[in-house]
Amino acid sequence: HVRLVDSGGGLVQAGGSLTLSCAASGRTLSTLAIGWFRPAPAKEREFVAAIDWSGSNTYYADFVKDRFTASKDNDKNTAYLQMNSLKSDDTADYFCAAGSVGLGTKVYEYEFWGQGTPVTVSS
Repeated sequence: HVRLVDSGGGLVQAGGSLTLSCAASGRTLSTLAIGWFRPAPAKEREFVAAIDWSGSNTYYADFVKDRFTASKDNDKNTAYLQMNSLKSDDTADYFCAAGSVGLGTKVYEYEFWGQGTPVTVSS
C-alpha cells in the first residue's frame, strides 16, 4: 500500500507561484507514475499534470501548459508540482495520485491518492 501526503497549498495573488509536494511512503516513487488532479464542474476530478516512473517524461493539460511543471525526487520519495503565473481559475484543491500507468490522464488509472491541498488564487 502507498500512502501519499499532499502539502504546499496556500493563498497567493494572481501571477504568483506555489510549489505543491506529494510525499510517498510504502513504495518507492521510482516505480510509480504521479498524476495531479483538481475538482472541476461536471467531473469528479480533472487532469492537471503527470510524470512517469522515470521522471523523464511529463504531460500537461492545455490550461496549465507552460505554467506548471511536474517533477520527482526519487531520493526523497517526493513529487512536486511547480505552479507559476497562477490565475484565479486555478483555485482548487489539488490531489496527487500514484499508479502504474505512465502519464495517465484518467482518475481510474491511479491507485493511490493523497488527501489534497488547497490552493487559493486571489485576483
